[in-house]
Amino acid sequence: MAFRDAFLAIHIAAGTTGLILGPLAMRAPKRRGPHTRLGETYHWVMLTVGLSAAVLAALSWHRLWWFLPIATFSYANALVGYIAVKRRGRGWLHWHIRGMGGSYIALVTALLVVNIGQQLPIVWFVPTVIGSPIIVWVISEVDRGRRPRRVAASSLG
Repeated sequence: MAFRDAFLAIHIAAGTTGLILGPLAMRAPKRRGPHTRLGETYHWVMLTVGLSAAVLAALSWHRLWWFLPIATFSYANALVGYIAVKRRGRGWLHWHIRGMGGSYIALVTALLVVNIGQQLPIVWFVPTVIGSPIIVWVISEVDRGRRPRRVAASSLG
């Protein structure tokens, strides 16, 4: 297996893992436990996606230079969401939702572009057009006190 192939395999495996972890973390109850473990893992998976993309870009710069800014932006979103929840400063939950949601939009975009992007360039925009309003809606639900849903004390034991 060539050096490039090894990094491509890592990149694909990490991206696939992120695509699976994202919805699991989104659906998990928002408390310590599965949500935090899945989110922690998701952050490190996104770092792996970003670093492997950077290596792939460096190995074939003339063809894949555009991987680097996209990977940087994608990981930056995940990092914003990760740091927001760790620091819990003013507005942290909004930043957490935006960052993690934005990084997931990037993963879905990559999946679509790699699989059908050459034939249908609109796939570069569809995940953002669909995902951004969902992020705005979730943040508005947070502001209204509807999310995250409160966990009943009896279900914590």
